[in-house]
Amino acid sequence: MHHYHFILHKPYGYLSQFIYELKRKKKLLGELYDFPEGTMAIGRLDEDSEGLLLLTTDGKVSEQIRSKKVEKEYYVQVDGIITPEAIAALQKGVEIGFDGGKYKTKPCKAFIVNEIPDFGPRAKKIRDERHGPTSWASITVNEGKFRQVRKMTAAVGFPTLRLVRVRIGNVHLQNLKAGEVLEVDNLN
Repeated sequence: MHHYHFILHKPYGYLSQFIYELKRKKKLLGELYDFPEGTMAIGRLDEDSEGLLLLTTDGKVSEQIRSKKVEKEYYVQVDGIITPEAIAALQKGVEIGFDGGKYKTKPCKAFIVNEIPDFGPRAKKIRDERHGPTSWASITVNEGKFRQVRKMTAAVGFPTLRLVRVRIGNVHLQNLKAGEVLEVDNLN
């Protein structure tokens, strides 16, 4: 059986799924592209997060990529000018709330991003410049607890304003614009 694989730049405001059973009207992935039957998102991004989402019709590929071995890199825009001390704390692991308890994140890669990435404007304006400066950082994790990256930046005093996943393993967002889909031969 021939399988299909896709790279998508998930826009802000979309759910990482094709079906939503509840009453409220939500934007779903099927509105972005005519995906073949059986296509599934590998992992997920929150409705208010953006960036790289991989899709496939092959369940085995989905399992491999969701494993803990695969790095996921995020660019986060935070409230305030993030400090080297905050970055060092993120690298070592910070305590976040998870499932009603506390969880210490595993050591990860993190660095300050000095050049503002060109992701284009977000569908919903982030906020006014009058509220003070913002800055960008890169955070790479192998685990993916619920809203983990947002909780991590908040734990070091710099709440996330915008979160964009830029890499999963060796697959990069490249120059895909929000809402664009690229069919690829494989997801390695």
